[in-house]
Amino acid sequence: MSLTHLGIIADGNRRWARERSLPTIEGHKQGLKSIEQLVDGASEAGIKYITFYVFSTENWGRSEAEVSYIMKLAETKILKYAEKMKAKNGRLLVLGSKKRISPKLMSIIEKAEKLTEDCDGITVSFCFNYGGEQEIADAASIAKDVEKEITPETIRKHLYHPEVPDIDMVVRTSGEERISGFMLWRASYAEFMFIKKYFPEMGAQDIDEIVKEYEKRNRRFGK
Repeated sequence: MSLTHLGIIADGNRRWARERSLPTIEGHKQGLKSIEQLVDGASEAGIKYITFYVFSTENWGRSEAEVSYIMKLAETKILKYAEKMKAKNGRLLVLGSKKRISPKLMSIIEKAEKLTEDCDGITVSFCFNYGGEQEIADAASIAKDVEKEITPETIRKHLYHPEVPDIDMVVRTSGEERISGFMLWRASYAEFMFIKKYFPEMGAQDIDEIVKEYEKRNRRFGK
């Protein structure tokens, strides 16, 4: 069974920076480079979807300076990255709650998604202002108003970007072994892999190791 959708919990940017006596923001900058390398590696490996958990609904509790920097980084980088994706026939999506996101950033996100909507290569999704419980709650809230019955199928129809399929493999970096609310619905039967490297240390070569590990797994889906 081929690896179609890879989810990555991008953890360890701040620790990577601290261990090098660098400002926290340098970890986030290096993390962006890792994203681009991993996407290139995933595309080469034939992976159709790759999703990065980059900012959770709980991350608003970090320092005001760090949160402000991350929001500014998103404002300056998302559209530029979408342009790079379009040049490679890749699609860009952002999954998450609209609450607390500035109108300016929401406009940029919408433009980035629109720019790549007709591309049919790899789909790169960013879970940004994302919480797994919040996604399910938002989907249920919509479903109760438009569906005759609330079922798993009707909830799924109203997830953030429901066209994104279930995750096959979830990878978390930095040695932590928890999912922190990542894609709770789509990861219900995912395989898990925990990597000790900090996210800024990840690169295209790591995709090969992830694929090899995935191919060893025996996925039974409860059967």
